[in-house]
Amino acid sequence: MNEMKLTLFSHGAGCGCKIAPAVLEEILQSYQLPSSFSRLLVGNETKDDAAVYELTDGTCIISTTDFFMPIVDDPFTFGAIASANALSDVYAMGGTPLMALAILGWPVDKLPVEAAQQVLKGSRSMCEQAGIPLAGGHSIDSQEPIFGLAVTGTVKKQNLKRNNTAKPGDLLYLTKPLGTGIITTAQKRGQALAADVEEAVRVMTQLNTLGEKMGEIQAVTAMTDVTGFGLLGHLLEVCESSGVSAEIDYTKIPLINQLSDYTARMIYPDNTMRNWQSFQSKVNGIGSESLLTLCDPQTSGGLLICVQAEYKNTFEQRFGVQGLQPIGKLTKEQPSTITIHHG
Repeated sequence: MNEMKLTLFSHGAGCGCKIAPAVLEEILQSYQLPSSFSRLLVGNETKDDAAVYELTDGTCIISTTDFFMPIVDDPFTFGAIASANALSDVYAMGGTPLMALAILGWPVDKLPVEAAQQVLKGSRSMCEQAGIPLAGGHSIDSQEPIFGLAVTGTVKKQNLKRNNTAKPGDLLYLTKPLGTGIITTAQKRGQALAADVEEAVRVMTQLNTLGEKMGEIQAVTAMTDVTGFGLLGHLLEVCESSGVSAEIDYTKIPLINQLSDYTARMIYPDNTMRNWQSFQSKVNGIGSESLLTLCDPQTSGGLLICVQAEYKNTFEQRFGVQGLQPIGKLTKEQPSTITIHHG
């Protein structure tokens, strides 16, 4: 078990498996959500993190699913990361997870059953950390290992955070450092230092429980999590759905330690360039390093939080222990663009 390398059995890794934004846009082009569901508060219209359905008492049900192929070699860690990533969508809506169902695809003729058991144990450990049961699931015999969760959560309607409610002047905060796609790609190529991989795993197994607290803060106007489309992709979703633009200070963006050592060697996942090709016309001021880091597909990435500027001091006093500092701001410029400043 210790010598097993799950990443050898997958062509992609983590949220880097996502279909490129431009291709996904084309796939969904003809899809229209029926308008007869008045209690469906959030569907796919703004590319938000989860679907939200309002019940009769002001409580809303959050429903989401997320799964992918191995991003690490250890089965237990793979299960834990995939679960933290799926749970993040509930937290990103300001919600509280209730329960999860497992989604497992396993090449039973290539990988032992014991490895699949470890994946489930890793998932259960993360669900227990979130205070919810892993209540069941579904499995198939697949060509590549796949794992994820379908998660159900709740949120009070007044605490619901969306990605289309940001305002000009809002400050932007990011709760986790970028770089998990770069580090795990280096690991897959045998070019990553063990300490850097450990740091990436620590980041990916950190639950975004802070999102639940953000739901209670009125000054938080909008929120999303940063995953497979990278910081630029998910920030652009916020901008386009909210009718705003963004300016970010690259020197303020948290990065995993030693990340520049890998970008200098041009180590990055394939999806980095697919991400960039999807939205390069809407980004100004990109640099050679910032392209690789800001388009890096994150797995179980941090929360991107929009906060009213007048509440900056109060917000940072409350959450400064988490190291939250603004990385940029939103403006009213149209059409929606992102401008990157390098200090």
